[in-house]
Amino acid sequence: MREQDLLRQLTAYAKSGAYPFHMPGHKRNVQMLSKTLPYAADITEIDGFDDLHAPTGVLRDLHMRLAKLYGAQQSFVLVNGSTCGILAGIAAAVQRGDKILMARNCHRSVYNAVALFGLRPVYLQPPMEAVTGIAGSITPERVRAALAEHADVRLLVLTSPTYDGVISDIAAIAEIAHQKEIPVLVDEAHGAHLAFTKQKKLSAVCAGADIVIHSLHKTLPALTQTAAAHLCGERISPAVFMQKLSVFESSSPSYILLASAAECVRFLEKNAEWAFSAYENRLHQFSENCRGLEKLSVLCKGNDTLKNHKDFFAFDGGKLPVLTVRTALDGAMLLRCLRETYALEGEMASVSYALLMTSVCDTAEGFSRLWSALAGLDRTAVCAEPSAVFPTLPIPEMRCTPAEAHGQHTRQYCFEACVGKVSAETVLFYPPGIPLIVPGEVISEEIIHVLVRAQKHGLSVHTDGQNFPYIAVFD
Repeated sequence: MREQDLLRQLTAYAKSGAYPFHMPGHKRNVQMLSKTLPYAADITEIDGFDDLHAPTGVLRDLHMRLAKLYGAQQSFVLVNGSTCGILAGIAAAVQRGDKILMARNCHRSVYNAVALFGLRPVYLQPPMEAVTGIAGSITPERVRAALAEHADVRLLVLTSPTYDGVISDIAAIAEIAHQKEIPVLVDEAHGAHLAFTKQKKLSAVCAGADIVIHSLHKTLPALTQTAAAHLCGERISPAVFMQKLSVFESSSPSYILLASAAECVRFLEKNAEWAFSAYENRLHQFSENCRGLEKLSVLCKGNDTLKNHKDFFAFDGGKLPVLTVRTALDGAMLLRCLRETYALEGEMASVSYALLMTSVCDTAEGFSRLWSALAGLDRTAVCAEPSAVFPTLPIPEMRCTPAEAHGQHTRQYCFEACVGKVSAETVLFYPPGIPLIVPGEVISEEIIHVLVRAQKHGLSVHTDGQNFPYIAVFD
């Protein structure tokens, strides 16, 4: 089967009169249930609709089209989000107990892999902008130095772009790692769109990474939880990757999500050139408008350029961190104003900025409404002097690996009483899901200071036990 249309096949099958004596339990009975949800198109792996874990038909065709679209050697649609791709990718690249070099600002799924596979992590701490609190790029020099010190590293894992939009020089980093035959996995969950923009060469697939994980739903027209994994080069066995993927991805994949991923691929095949050209024009016009802001500012837009951020290799123009550092607002207050006064819902609040995300599906009207809102808030905001309050935190002392931390006797303490104690759980801000401390690490006074500041500004702090402000520590 070649270039079949999964969504239309599902629609046609729903009208065929075939009666389902199989899963799912709703039996496509829209008369009993509702037409609001897409019950009629929700099936299981029946004849003619292939098997995601051993594709030979329409889903194999979808994987081939996805690989061609991105220029990968082999690609896979994921229905458990980027998380299952990251777990499978790491599992395919290492053996239990191996040493892994990873950016400290990796997503928690990477830390979960470290614990699950008993890995020994070595961390690359990105620099922190002192005024904004935004983490910069991981540099090739830092990677080279770390690999020289740790010759037994078996995998390098980086996040690029970051949640905030900061991009690292993956091409130079991959070349350094490949000189030592070390594979590179890039969590590019927030960069699935880059391959279709003027920043295409910064896409990790183009830049030479071995495993690249995309969240289709984050920046492309696809339903939440759809993602993709791409394999490039010869360092990772597709067969091994598929076997690991079968462990971490549902054995009952949603055909609604698969159809969404297929529609996303079809959209990109037919419309990427004109759609992304129009999108970049809208972003450019928005950036020009931002030159009129006097108190608020948007990172790398308007009068703020990439040159102002010495620790950024590059920046994703689709991300809009709105900085409040010259006002009395914090990120949570800005998001609340946008929501309550202008009916605009942002992505995430940090202490000194609010993150707004855009995509190829944003309209000219949407950008116009956002600009009007920012202009109005800029006029009414109270001025304040920016201050350098975000030091780059040192990597916490590791008393034991995350895997070794499991199973030990623990006790709960209020976080302010945890200085000097060894954490038995992960503590992170969500979103974005990047750990501040992981099991086995000593909780420092600097970390407690960050948590106090986060609480003051309304950030959402999560722990494994969901019991913050208490943290489980080793007894």
